[in-house]
Amino acid sequence: MSAADLDYMRLALREAKKGIGRTSPNPAVGAVVLKNGMVVGKGYHRKAGTPHAEVHALNAAGAKAKGATLYVTLEPCNHTGRTPPCTAAILQSGIRRVVIGMADPDPRVAGGGAEYLASRGVSVVSGVLEAECRAINRPFIKHATTGLPWVIMKAGMSLDGRIATATGHSNWITGKASRHYVHRLRDRVDAILVGSGTALADDPSLTTRLPGGRGRDPLRVVLDTALRLPAMAKMLTQESAGRTMIFCGPQSAANKVKALAAAGALIRPVSLHPGGGLDLKLVLRQLGSEGITSVLVEGGGTVHGALLRAGLVDEVKMFVAPIFLGADGVPVADRLGVTLINAAPRLSEVRTRRFGDDVLIEGLLAGATAVG
Repeated sequence: MSAADLDYMRLALREAKKGIGRTSPNPAVGAVVLKNGMVVGKGYHRKAGTPHAEVHALNAAGAKAKGATLYVTLEPCNHTGRTPPCTAAILQSGIRRVVIGMADPDPRVAGGGAEYLASRGVSVVSGVLEAECRAINRPFIKHATTGLPWVIMKAGMSLDGRIATATGHSNWITGKASRHYVHRLRDRVDAILVGSGTALADDPSLTTRLPGGRGRDPLRVVLDTALRLPAMAKMLTQESAGRTMIFCGPQSAANKVKALAAAGALIRPVSLHPGGGLDLKLVLRQLGSEGITSVLVEGGGTVHGALLRAGLVDEVKMFVAPIFLGADGVPVADRLGVTLINAAPRLSEVRTRRFGDDVLIEGLLAGATAVG
């Protein structure tokens, strides 16, 4: 590994980031072809089922790929899926050296691509900027290794940790800059999840609204044990390419199921947790089985609390506004049962950013660092 390897892997990472939010359930991957100290091709994976980053970069390089070095953020695939194996394209191009950011975490194919190339005379270097390559693909890594989606807990709250007033009013705690960033987050995840309380109180659209009509509406997920959501809810009557999925109890009334399904909702009954409410691990397992790799949880406090108690949150993004709402306001998370400070859920890799007058506090929760 050389300083040049680090520099060109950083360039491949910049390519990979262009695909974030568009490649699920595949990872975001970037590739660069270097020949005689010059970049002769680069590319990124754009959408599942389309050519991978290596193929785009090799096509851009053409005949110049012979004898060149390929930098790729993820180990090239050596199996046939919806596209042919990238290792075959690499060998056919005449690439002499391959520099890999991270190994493929999928236990079914891990190591196969690197070993295959090395066995056919290609010089292979692995683990270059591995941490950075893993960081942009945490949802893919978790889904590939556990079958579960990456769970991001998001909220806009006051300085005293409230997400609404005593009357439930919450529009708007945070400022315009924070809200714009939230729509960017929505554009990059597979699903947005809320509880029925939030859905009933706010009647949200849960769409992505970016300037110029840009952005993609993710799947909308509602936890609604008794199917209280009306068929005329905004999320079921608006124009949106995103679907709405409702998780309910196994004994939900047939007439409610029929009415919501007729309105376009996808109904998913799941078992109840012994402590009450839906079994959230089963909810996430179902989402993962349907190809959902990332979920942005937007409340409310009951859902946040339940996910934290169950240890199901991977990442937290808290927008803190410079206001107070008081003890009678709605807390960001309900009862956690914490009796000792060292037993409280704690963030690692903490970062802060300013959005106007708001401060975003973000980090990973215990266990997520093993994935990241």
